[in-house]
Order: sequence, then structure tokens, then C-alpha cells
Amino acid sequence: MTIEQTLTDAERLAHLDAAKLRQLVGLVEYDDSRDPFPVSGWDAIVWACGNATQSALFYQHVFGMELVAYSGPTTGNRDHHAYVLTTGAVRFVLKGAVDPDSPVADHHRAHGDGVVDIALEVPDVDRCIAHARAQGARVVVEPHDEVDEHGTVRLAAIATYGDTVHTLVDRSRYTGAYLPGYEARTPVVADPGAQVFAALDHVVGNVELGRMDEWVDFYNRILGFTNMAEFIGDDIATEYSALMSKVVASGDHRVKFPLNEPAVGKKRSQIDEYLDFYRGPGAQHLALATDDILAAVDRLRAAGIQFLDTPESYYTDPELRARIGEVRVPIEELQSRGILVDRDEDGYLLQIFTKPIGDRPTVFFEIIERHGSLGFGKGNFQALFEAIEREQERRGNF
Repeated sequence: MTIEQTLTDAERLAHLDAAKLRQLVGLVEYDDSRDPFPVSGWDAIVWACGNATQSALFYQHVFGMELVAYSGPTTGNRDHHAYVLTTGAVRFVLKGAVDPDSPVADHHRAHGDGVVDIALEVPDVDRCIAHARAQGARVVVEPHDEVDEHGTVRLAAIATYGDTVHTLVDRSRYTGAYLPGYEARTPVVADPGAQVFAALDHVVGNVELGRMDEWVDFYNRILGFTNMAEFIGDDIATEYSALMSKVVASGDHRVKFPLNEPAVGKKRSQIDEYLDFYRGPGAQHLALATDDILAAVDRLRAAGIQFLDTPESYYTDPELRARIGEVRVPIEELQSRGILVDRDEDGYLLQIFTKPIGDRPTVFFEIIERHGSLGFGKGNFQALFEAIEREQERRGNF
């Protein structure tokens, strides 16, 4: 099946064509006829928040997202508030407990603000669940229909690392704003500004020492994902700490999951810190794709978002300039914003990482602009890891 034939509803609504998607998130052609667990794309990232009402305003004002749907006490849901926000083809659902005994409250007490559900859009929920069950997956929500005046959504869910789940969603027969039980909402922020994020590029999961290969095998067997990249040994290491990472991806690379585990080092790595403060495995960071990283960074920094610092020596290194060649903006423009650049055999990418966005030193964002590159910035790992170590030391967690 071609990329043109597999645009999701969210991608069409974001006015993304196949060529734009290929550039933004590095899609490849693939034949889905033999895929036992075909995945069409991302459906939603569902968060458990300490205060979803305030978080919804934060993402609207700071990230330029729009409120499109809501569920809560006024819609008959007395358990929690849920705000559905979109920007481009990215959909966040922010949940905050109303009932102190809500599962949302339990998740937040354990993990702080974080991702509880990485929902995937699939063309056939029952087919995917049958395959997953046969391969040993734990089905936490059986396939079922949810119906309202806008049509029918088919849903199910499987467990993955930690307390994270993948809800499988077939919304091909549904025209509502999100799901039954949600009411459409108009944006409450009068002028959120131009949308600078077009798509979700990848979601990184952190798992315990010795369990990375187990979860790589899980995605291979259960979801039919292929191994896309591997970083071990000295690939992601400094004098003091290290991690190991492998990347699994859906057939067309639309959904990509780097999976990290800590490696033994002189000091505690960023993965160790995450696992300690998140109280177990979970989603560490989300990469948001943009076609104008300069505008995205300027907007976020003006709104108060803090990014990891990049030393001046990174940009004056003659090896960097020789390795990356020509890019669309002068190095001086990247240097003034702390944006990293890397090139591989397919092209280049620009990327930058925020500091943790919540109270715990756990979840953060990556902003990425791809120009042909299918990689993850391997040439930047040393500079990035050292920047994270500096932040860990300031927090007293190194």
C-alpha cells in the first residue's frame, strides 16, 4: 500500500499530503497485505495529569494546540475531566481525576504527569487483537463498539511496558470530534497563534535494565514491527554514564518506538533517573515534527519553555561543519537557539530537546525537523547526553 493510500483522518484534517508526511516523519513504502497487525498511524497520546484543567490551558497557550472535545462532570463523566487538544495531526487527551478514587488519580500518584495510553489507529481491531492474543499479549480491554449520533468506534487495548497501554482504535465509521461520551468544544484561547507542529514523529519508552530486548521482541511479535536502528556500547555514552537503545517501527515507519534501558556506568544515567522518579517504565519523551524548527523554538522559548543548553564548542567544531554539509539555515541561526544538526546517508535533521515539563524529572519533548534523514541524530548523542548529565547534576540526581 502506498503512503498516499494510508493517510489517516487526522493527517487529512491537518492538510498533510504524502510528500509532506514523507519529509516530516520519514515514511517509507511498504506492503501491508501480509502484516498481521497493520497500524495506520497514531490516534492519540493520553496523559494522566495532576490538574488537567490547567494543563489544557498550558498546551493551548504555549504549544498552540486547539481544544476540540471534552468529557467530564457536565457530560455525565463524574470520574475525571478529559480535554482533547490537537495541533496538525497530533492529538493529546489530558485527563485529570475528579473522583479521588479514580484510576487517573492512582496513575498520577504513582508516576506524576505522564503518558498512560499511546493509542494507535488500526483498520481492523478484531484482527489485531486476535493476533496479539495468540502471541501472548495481555488484552486489558476486549474489542467493543462505542456508539453515539455520530457513528460507531471500535476499540480494544493491550498492555505494554509499565502501566502504559496501547488502545487500538478504528474510527472509520465515526464523524464525531473524538469518541462517544465526548462533546465537541470550540477553542477557548482566542488567538493561539500559528500551528507549528504538524505530526508526531516518535515516542521513546524507558524500561528497566535487562528488559529492552524483551520489549523489542514484544513489538516484533505482537505488533509486527521491524527493527529500525540500534545504539549500544559507545554509541550513547560519556565518561560517566551510558544507555542502550533499539528502535522498532511499523511497516511504513509512521509509528516509531525507540526503547531505552540503562547501562552500567560510573554514575546514574538519565534512564536511571527517569525510572526512579517515574516509579517504573514509561514514555520518556515525545518528538514533535515541524517544518520550521526556528519558529517552533522561538515560540516555545518566548512562552517560557526551557531547552537543554548546547555548548558553544559544539558549533565551532570543524568536524561538525565537515560532517553536516549544507543545511537550510546558517549554523549561526542554529547556534543562537541551541538547535542540533545531524546528517546520515538519507539526508539531515535538526533537533532540540526541552527540559522536563513537569515537576518530576521525567517527561520532556523533542522538536525535530527532517530533511530526508530517517535517523535519530546519532551524531548528536554525545552532546545531548552531556547536556542531560549537567541538568541531572544541578538537580542532585547524578
